[in-house]
Amino acid sequence: MIRYILWRVTVMIPTLVMISMLVFTIINLPPGDYFESYVAEMRAIGETADMQEIDELRAKYGFDKPLPIRYLHWVGGMMVGDFGYSFEYRLPVSDVVGDRLWLTILVSVVTIIVTWLLAFPIGIYSATHQYSWGDYGLTLFGLIGLAVPNFVLALVLMYFANVWFGTSIGHLMDQRYLNQPMSWEKFKSILEHLWIPVIIIGTAGTAGMVRRLRANLLDELRKQYVMTARAKGLHPFKVLIKYPLRMSLNFFISDIGSILPQIISGAEITAVVLSLETTGPMLIKALQTQDMYLAGSFLMFLALLTVVGMLISDIALALFDPRIRLYGGRTR
Repeated sequence: MIRYILWRVTVMIPTLVMISMLVFTIINLPPGDYFESYVAEMRAIGETADMQEIDELRAKYGFDKPLPIRYLHWVGGMMVGDFGYSFEYRLPVSDVVGDRLWLTILVSVVTIIVTWLLAFPIGIYSATHQYSWGDYGLTLFGLIGLAVPNFVLALVLMYFANVWFGTSIGHLMDQRYLNQPMSWEKFKSILEHLWIPVIIIGTAGTAGMVRRLRANLLDELRKQYVMTARAKGLHPFKVLIKYPLRMSLNFFISDIGSILPQIISGAEITAVVLSLETTGPMLIKALQTQDMYLAGSFLMFLALLTVVGMLISDIALALFDPRIRLYGGRTR
C-alpha cells in the first residue's frame, strides 16, 4: 500500500505540470488580453484609460514577453505562494479570494453533510421496502428534486424565506455585514441565510444519491450470499449493514474524487441567482473578463483538489472493498 501511495503521489507531479500547461494555454487562447478589453471598454463609455499604469502592469507581469516565459513566471510564483495579480479587482489573487473561499467551503461542506444524512436512510429504506407506499412517495419526491431547476427553487425559497422569516433576499448575510470583518453578529447572520443555498444545492444531489444507493443495494440484496446469510439465521439488520450495504457504497467512495473540487467551485448558477459571496460567480467573471491570473489560479486549485480527491478515493476503495486490487497481474 505504501509503495502504491508513493507511486501515485509521484505521478501527480507530471499530471499537475501538464494540467498547468493546458490551463495556461486555454486562458491565453482568446484574442487580446485583459488590458486590451479594458481599454476598449473605457472607450465604449467615452472615457480614457491610464495608459501609463497599463504599460507598467504589462511590463511587471511580463505581458511583453513570449508565452513560455510568462508560463514559467506564473508557475514559479505559485510554487512560492504568489498566485499573481487580479487586474479586475486590482489586488493580489490571494487577497481577492479571501473570505469567499471560506464561505464557499462552509456552504459546500454543510450541503454535503446534509445530503449524506438524508440520502443514506432514505436510500436504505427505499431498497428494503421496495414497491411500498413509502418507496413510491420517496421516489416521487426524488424525481421532483431532480426535475426542478435550481434557479427556480432559489427564487421560490427566497420569496418564502423573506415572507415567513423576514430573511433578507439574496446574499449569504445581511447587506450591512458585507465587506465587514467577521464578528458574532455576522456569523449569526450567515447561519440565518445558510439553509437556503444548502436546500437548493443539496436537493438534486440527495435525490441522485438516493436513486443510486437504492439501485446498488437492491442489486446486492438479491445475491446468493445475502440469501445464505439469512437462511443461516443472521438478523436481517446485521446482514444488511455488514455485507450488502458495504458492497453498495463503492460509488459513494468513488465520488470523493469529485467532492473536493465541488467544495470550491460550488453551484455557480445558484450562487449567481442568490448573489452569494462564494467563489463560483468570481470564477465566471474572471473567465469573462480574461482576468487570467485569477481564473488560472482557480482552475489550478480545482485540478489539485481533483487529483488529491482521486488519490483518496482509490486508497479508500482498496481498503473498503477487498475485491479491488491495487496492482495488475494474474490472480491464482
